[in-house]
Amino acid sequence: MALRWLQRVELTLFAAAFLCGAVAAAALTRTQGSFGAVASGLLALYCLLLLLFWVYSSCIEDSHRGSIGLRIALAISAIAIFLILVSACILRFGTRSLCNSIISLNHTISCSDAQKISWTPPGTAVQFYSNLRNAETSSWVNLVLWCLVWMLQVVQCKSEATQAPERGDPEWSSETAALVGHRPSRS
Repeated sequence: MALRWLQRVELTLFAAAFLCGAVAAAALTRTQGSFGAVASGLLALYCLLLLLFWVYSSCIEDSHRGSIGLRIALAISAIAIFLILVSACILRFGTRSLCNSIISLNHTISCSDAQKISWTPPGTAVQFYSNLRNAETSSWVNLVLWCLVWMLQVVQCKSEATQAPERGDPEWSSETAALVGHRPSRS
């Protein structure tokens, strides 16, 4: 069974979210000198694993996601949106605060010029402003992508809820038929 078009769009958004998360994590790692961009890195890894799973599932197995799986995906997406929003805000206000403190020292008039100053110890501020701006931009784009993913999942959830089970489906059991009556056959 091939993936539905909404799931294909969702996977495309996950691929873009993976790239944005990876860029944000790499830029922050380069700036900090250690891997401290946990939220971006974990969400990028989640996107990659989910992407690989759905590609595998659509090629090898039946690629139907049930309503429980969709609800779990909705919850994960909501958590991801919250984490990315917090990260993007921290990057935004943290970068602004750092730049204001550097400019207040009267060594430079902008943060982009501060990258060119020789720092002590040498190499500690290599492209710090560019890396922080890249991470911030990636985080905001990632937030938009995750919001789009969440909206697609809501649409999928609503469309599954409005679709009546068809005859022959396991969900359309004799108990259901007894409660709502027999479904008319389609000719």
